[in-house]
Parts: sequence; structure tokens; C-alpha cells
Amino acid sequence: MSDIRTTSAPTDSASDHSSRNRLVISLLLVSAFVVILNETVMNVALPDLMADLHIPPSLGQWLTTAFMLTMAVVIPTTGFLLQRFRTRTVFVTAMSLFTLGTLIASVAPGFGVLVAARVVQASGTAIMMPLLMTTVMTLVPPTFRGRTMGNISIVMSVAPALGPTVAGAILNVAGWRWIFLFVLPFAVGALLLGALRIPNVNEPKKVPVDVSSVILSAFAFSGLIYGFSSVAEAAQGRQSLPVWIPIAIGALALAALVWRQLALQRTDRALLDLRVFRSSGFSLGVGMMAIAMASMFGTLILLPSTCRACSGSLPCRPGSSCFRAAC
Repeated sequence: MSDIRTTSAPTDSASDHSSRNRLVISLLLVSAFVVILNETVMNVALPDLMADLHIPPSLGQWLTTAFMLTMAVVIPTTGFLLQRFRTRTVFVTAMSLFTLGTLIASVAPGFGVLVAARVVQASGTAIMMPLLMTTVMTLVPPTFRGRTMGNISIVMSVAPALGPTVAGAILNVAGWRWIFLFVLPFAVGALLLGALRIPNVNEPKKVPVDVSSVILSAFAFSGLIYGFSSVAEAAQGRQSLPVWIPIAIGALALAALVWRQLALQRTDRALLDLRVFRSSGFSLGVGMMAIAMASMFGTLILLPSTCRACSGSLPCRPGSSCFRAAC
């Protein structure tokens, strides 16, 4: 009798552990779907939003650029966060930031507040994606990682493709604020469900963070993104700062960042361990992913320079018959 109980106990424990892992990954997938969906719903609404807030296209594109810029700055620090804090704490922080940003965006009185809301949203999104990937690599055995990563790929492919369709349907019957109001209940639901059900699957440990690497990464990515995003404004004579200055600052900071990581990774203290790029398969995959994402988001934010209704320059003039129409 004692032998039967001894052999059955590990089975039950393993079953419970497997059930817990499936729950964690499922909740993270749902949350990732919500935050990725948000990345593309905004682009379709930009013409309506520019007309409503009376801003030109060169200014409106910063709603997308600020989002991507924030992600580029925050993502390098997520490795430290995931080691330093518990899984539930990181998840609640990420979804709280995303939910708060969505709420602020839905009631934003002007363009400045809306950009700030997008920055808050991006801060949560930047934490969520590495959290999902790291948790999967921690919980899923190597033999099942291919299938799990396939499910993640579906989420990462369907959500951006579904975003413009959902946004277009909403804009046919309501204003651009309802796009954020549509996402908000899903974000709140994912936050509450995750806060109640996601267990802590890691053991936090005190790990050092190289502050100079964080600062260099912020200057590198923000300088490059800001510089290239300002090319259109500079061509129209609206950019007071020469474009080459932020690009040069970003390039120099990126070179210094790479040099710093090469030095730190010898003692396994690098913020971004660049040794993974020694794998040709990994490097090729990252390159192809970068090209694919640049093509997708570049296509999504292409905006017409004139209004289809009045053939005038965007944004439409207040008081015109098509001022509230989708341009």
C-alpha cells in the first residue's frame, strides 16, 4: 500500500505542475494578443484622428513612432526585470501600464496627452513580449517548445493582421476614441485574470544592472529612431534640428553600446549578450524578422496626403463638409 502511494504522488504533482504551466502560458498568450492587437489598430485611425485634433501627417505619425521608440528603449532592460522580480509582479506591472495607457488615450483631450498615453502603453507592451518568451523557455521542455512557439507565432501574426480590420469596422460607426475603448475591457480582463491566476514560476535573484549600458541603449535607439522619423519633416522644412545630428548621436551611442557589451559579456554581466549572433541561423532569422516588421509597419502607416472627400491637404479645415469624415 505504501508503495502505491509513493508512486502515485509524483504523478499527481507532475500533473498539477503541467496544468499550472498551461494556465500561465495561456494567460500570457491572451495578454500578448491584446497588446499586439493595439499596435496596429491605431494606424487606420490616424486620418480621422488628424482631422479631429487638427494636426498634420508629419505630426500624427509620432503616435506610432513614439510607441516604437519607447519599446526600443524599454526592451533592453526587461532581462534584468525578469530576473529581479517575480513573474506575477512583472505581469501585473506590464498589464497595468498598458491598461492605464489605453484608458488615458480614450479620454485624451489633445495630441500631447495622446502621445503620452501611447508611451505608457508601449512600456507595458515592451515588458509583456519578453516575459512571454522567457516564461515559455523556462516552463516548456525542449521537445515541446516547437509546438508552443508555433502557437506564439499564430498570436504574433493574427493580432497585427486583425488590428486594421477591427479598427476599420469601429471607425465606420464611431470615432477614433472607441478604438481604445474597444481594447480597454480586454486589457482589464487580462490584468484581473492574470493577477488572480498567474503563479510565480521563477525565483528572483539579485542581479547587477549596468547603468551605463541602459543609458547608451536609450541614446542609441532613440537617436536613430528619432532621426530617421524626422526625415519627412526636414524635407518639408519643419525640422529645426538637422536630421544628421540625432542619427550621428544614435550611431555613436550604438557603437559604444556594442563595445560595452563585448567587454561585459566576458564576465556574463552584459545587458545584451551579443554572443547569440555567432549563430548564423539566429542572425539570419533576426534580419528577416526586422525586414518583415519594417515592411509591415511601414505599409500600415502610409497615409494619403490629400482628403478623398474634398481633395484638400490633410487635415481638413474646420467647418468644411468633410471635416469629420475619414480622409
